[in-house]
Amino acid sequence: MILRAKTKTLFEGKTLTEKQKQNSDLNLSEIDRKCTVLKSLPRRLVLELTNACNLNCVMCGRNAAKFQPTAFHLDWLQWLEPILDDIEEVTLMGWGEPTIHPDFTKMLEIINRHSARKYFCSNGMNLKNITDAIFQYKVDVFAVSVDGATAETNAKIRKGSDLNQIANNLQNIVDIKHRESLKYPYINFVFCAMKSNLHELPGVVKLAGELGLEEVKVVYLTAFDSNLMGESLWNCQSEVEKVFHEAQKLGEKLGVALKLPYIQGHDVALNKNHRDCFVSWRDFFLGSDGYVRPCMSTHVKFFKFDTDRSFMDMWNDKAYQSYRKHVNDSLKMDEACKKCYQSSHCNWNLKRSFLQYNEEFAPKWEKK
Repeated sequence: MILRAKTKTLFEGKTLTEKQKQNSDLNLSEIDRKCTVLKSLPRRLVLELTNACNLNCVMCGRNAAKFQPTAFHLDWLQWLEPILDDIEEVTLMGWGEPTIHPDFTKMLEIINRHSARKYFCSNGMNLKNITDAIFQYKVDVFAVSVDGATAETNAKIRKGSDLNQIANNLQNIVDIKHRESLKYPYINFVFCAMKSNLHELPGVVKLAGELGLEEVKVVYLTAFDSNLMGESLWNCQSEVEKVFHEAQKLGEKLGVALKLPYIQGHDVALNKNHRDCFVSWRDFFLGSDGYVRPCMSTHVKFFKFDTDRSFMDMWNDKAYQSYRKHVNDSLKMDEACKKCYQSSHCNWNLKRSFLQYNEEFAPKWEKK
């Protein structure tokens, strides 16, 4: 089964409560009406726990950005607790590796007191240490980034990663899930496709099938550094299409869903700067430096998170209102949006989605 990355909706896991459904229905209605001041809460909190990482992946934008190491404050999540029964999901994800945050499991515990789904994206190297927490706090879904079907390829790209260790720990999690007859967690691989690993995508699908994972999501490499220009799949449509087709057939055979980006030239965004974006209605993104931003794929900062303000006051800040008004207007959207590289929303017909070297793409992280 081929899926596309979601732009308006979110992962559908456990059934929403009536309270969640009311908020989500109102939020979707306000999106359709293009409201700039919202009565609904966001449907998702995206919390960047840290911009630090325990790996050094060759394609990561952290290597092309200057930043100060920062970490999310636990009391920020505690301050946000009152809305965790209204929203659909809390996503623990950002520029760094969330599972290395010292309060990672405590955050799962807090979220688990409420109705919101729990989701995180990880490089997988800390899975053994958090396996008990995944089940104790009922993590609904998590993603693991791997960039090769062989340990050699994966380690060459994701320096410090061990594919065999990741696979063993994932197998243990899947075995527990089946032994306990649980529906959670839904697990997927995320694969960053580039010239040196594209041919291994079918092997990653095969590995997912062998481990009992539900999905493989593919994103294209966006080159933030001129050294990676040769890895870009810009103008490699025939090669990409061939490998995608092979991976699709294998996924259908193994029962692994494949979430694919559009082939260059076939993106539904046509010649627009990006696909219609609903992030500033759907998500509230809080960076590890304490700044609220539109999403993680921009250097733009809205304002400093301020617990002396009400949540709705921040959610309807003038910066949010302006973004909602202009984000899909090709003439008025800001420069960061014009060169969107966010994998779910960028236009893969455009060269700048693949190549971002010498561009400002990441925030200037500041120590709190």
